[in-house]
Amino acid sequence: MNPLDEIVLSPAPVLTEECAPVEKIDDEIRALAKRMLRDMYAADGCGLAAPQVGVAKQVVVIDVDWSGKGSKKNPYVLINPKVITADGPERTTGEGCLSFPGITVEVKRPSHVVVQALDLNGDLLQYEAADNLLAVCLQHEIDHLHGVTMIDHLSPSARVRAMSEYQDALDAGARPGDVEVEED
Repeated sequence: MNPLDEIVLSPAPVLTEECAPVEKIDDEIRALAKRMLRDMYAADGCGLAAPQVGVAKQVVVIDVDWSGKGSKKNPYVLINPKVITADGPERTTGEGCLSFPGITVEVKRPSHVVVQALDLNGDLLQYEAADNLLAVCLQHEIDHLHGVTMIDHLSPSARVRAMSEYQDALDAGARPGDVEVEED
């Protein structure tokens, strides 16, 4: 199966569910993380949450350093991630999402975040980011684990506009990893 075909698109119900914490880091969770990384890289993404591949578990993969074929991979696997701090001046940035191919929306988020999560060895790690892609990506992917998508951060009128653009993008053939679809 093509990795892009494994990525769940909105409005799939799994994208609006609260995900279950991972009780045990076993071969099944390691295989899930490996599959998620494969799918994320295939779609040229910088993050992917388990519900985006149809699994309602608290697992996130992120690699904000990778920029395509030939660049060095620096993946993070976060299991049961929790935002400990989200503060600092709010920043508005254009966000895309592999589950909403073909669109980018302006989302306002805190500029600084501290996250704690387990790695694949079960070790508790802490990630801190401010004013960069990692800060946005951590918040975006952890939102997915709680059934929140980037669209949910928009005003009602902006949400309607974004969903219309999303439908147009799908109709034009958008696939996960497409940020914008050119009009004919």
